[in-house]
Amino acid sequence: MAAGGGHLREARVDEVPALEDILREASMIWPEHRDDLLAHPEAVEVPRRDVRAGRVRVHEVDDLVTGFATVLTLPDGDAELDALFVRPALMRRGIGARLVEDAARRARDGGAARLVVTADPHAEAFYARCGFRTVGTAPTRFGPAIRMHRELPP
Repeated sequence: MAAGGGHLREARVDEVPALEDILREASMIWPEHRDDLLAHPEAVEVPRRDVRAGRVRVHEVDDLVTGFATVLTLPDGDAELDALFVRPALMRRGIGARLVEDAARRARDGGAARLVVTADPHAEAFYARCGFRTVGTAPTRFGPAIRMHRELPP
């Protein structure tokens, strides 16, 4: 599957279980996260309210959802890439980068000057290639993560 294949669209509520399967699969690829995720299955959640509000977009090829991203508006007006997950078997094919570009466009169109992400250290290089810069760390449920920003010029 080429990076240009497939299309982006809003997620549907009936797809939430499939999105949660993608989230679980993608999160389990790192051995250091498996025990935490197995001990806390409730951590694997795609909030239906975000889907209903149009905050979740999917990448789809031939009716198969290959990945998804969630963008939230922050109180300061910035936007947060709250979730970005791609089926592990389809990683490194441009799907994640395409979802990031879509998220950045949507955030900019919504008036945000910056897109922020709290990233697993394994994803830092990916986000750097997508135009984010590391600005510090942030606490998460399962330990510290990297906080990154991407400016969104008008």
